[in-house]
Amino acid sequence: MNLHELTIKKAHTLLKEKEISSQELTRAVLDRIDAVEEKVGAYISVARETAMAQAKIADKAISQGNILPLTGIPMAIKDLMCTKGLLTTCASRILENFVPPYDATVVKKLKTQGAVIIGKANMDEFAMGSSNEHSAIKLTHNPWDLTRIPGGSSGGSAAAVAADMCIGSLGSDTGGSIRQPASHCGVVGMKPTYGRVSRFGLVAFASSLDQIGPLTKDVTDCAMVMNVISGYDSADSTSVPEDVPDYTSFLEDDLRGMVVGIPKQYSSAKGLDPDVSEAVKNAVEKIQGLGAGCVEVSLPHTEHAVAAYYVIAPSEASSNLARYDGVKYGYRDKNKKSLMEMYKSTRSRGFGPEVQRRIILGTYSLSAGYYDAYYGKASQVRTLIIEDFKKAFESCDVILSPVAPTPAFKIGEMVDDPLTMYLSDIFTLSANLAGIPGISVPCGFSSNGLPIGLQIMAKHFDEGKLIKVAYNFEQSTDFHKKKPKL
Repeated sequence: MNLHELTIKKAHTLLKEKEISSQELTRAVLDRIDAVEEKVGAYISVARETAMAQAKIADKAISQGNILPLTGIPMAIKDLMCTKGLLTTCASRILENFVPPYDATVVKKLKTQGAVIIGKANMDEFAMGSSNEHSAIKLTHNPWDLTRIPGGSSGGSAAAVAADMCIGSLGSDTGGSIRQPASHCGVVGMKPTYGRVSRFGLVAFASSLDQIGPLTKDVTDCAMVMNVISGYDSADSTSVPEDVPDYTSFLEDDLRGMVVGIPKQYSSAKGLDPDVSEAVKNAVEKIQGLGAGCVEVSLPHTEHAVAAYYVIAPSEASSNLARYDGVKYGYRDKNKKSLMEMYKSTRSRGFGPEVQRRIILGTYSLSAGYYDAYYGKASQVRTLIIEDFKKAFESCDVILSPVAPTPAFKIGEMVDDPLTMYLSDIFTLSANLAGIPGISVPCGFSSNGLPIGLQIMAKHFDEGKLIKVAYNFEQSTDFHKKKPKL
């Protein structure tokens, strides 16, 4: 096996037994990036020198018997998490030269483990998008079919994992931005419970929705990364002081006694591709065959979720992105004479069209005379969606659904149709509005060979159940073993 194809678990074992070194593993990943990055476009920046330096330090630690689960493991970081001394652009012109003076908490945790930061992954600008076509830096292609999107906004992170251009990666999920690209790229992606993973150092899009999580080659790796990044952080006011279990303890073969819920609203969703419907149906049957019970549940306010999300998220974005004004840091148009002209020109040139669209939507929703009608009403709908999930979980342990209504679509196919693009998040964004955890695990392929993911959702802080169900399903299938041919 090529070293770049290793999982985190396998690489950890080989490093521990000193059969390979972190420097060999890191070099193999960098060679893989050299070989396929031109086709895939997963990275905004590759940290070659610092990565090799970190690998050398990891090897020294291992030689002294100090090895933790992620020691010496090359990881990719979505380019909206602050990395000290490394460019952090959010795939935007307005931050194209920003080098943070500190690390995000999750990055600090990876470094404490001795992980190797291999580079910063491409994304939709400021995480606003479902296709990765809104990056101001470059286009990322789906490794399974280079004419198709990898999903968004964590498309670079998912594509890097799928193409073996890192051993694991971190993404962020505001309305499906980890799970949807994981589904499209045939990898595992988890959005933890809101407050489970620190958001300190994550450049904010929508503060009440954003959550950092892992994108990995299998469920075992997902559990290993969750063990490292989870936990309370006093630097993040939204972090929850809840005990963190050992997520690898949920990697056990037995679903007897568990009950899965199937939302009746999802099967009749508009635009659901027959291949996706069939793959998810087969996955549900497989999970039942592994001993789980199955009940129908109702999430009656699902039809309002997209509308509520696209008021709440842009409103919070409008507020969060007000700081990019050409004064404090980032891009500035220096050719304007007055302050107001400089503001206008800086923001018009610095932000791409999708970010501008959402800032305008959000500013309108928050403006005097419209706040109650839009933001206030959307917040009430959000409460109803939270109640829907609470009621549904009274009769089941987890809820199963598709991740995306279709497999990955062609690059350019929906870029001029933002409404259809927004509807592609119909199955994922309810979990963000409710703050509950969700995972995407590969569950099949479309008729033209594109990966399809199964979404599993659970109650707040019940990530362990997600891992258990996902692991059992994964172990009984071989979808996760298939690789794109690049």
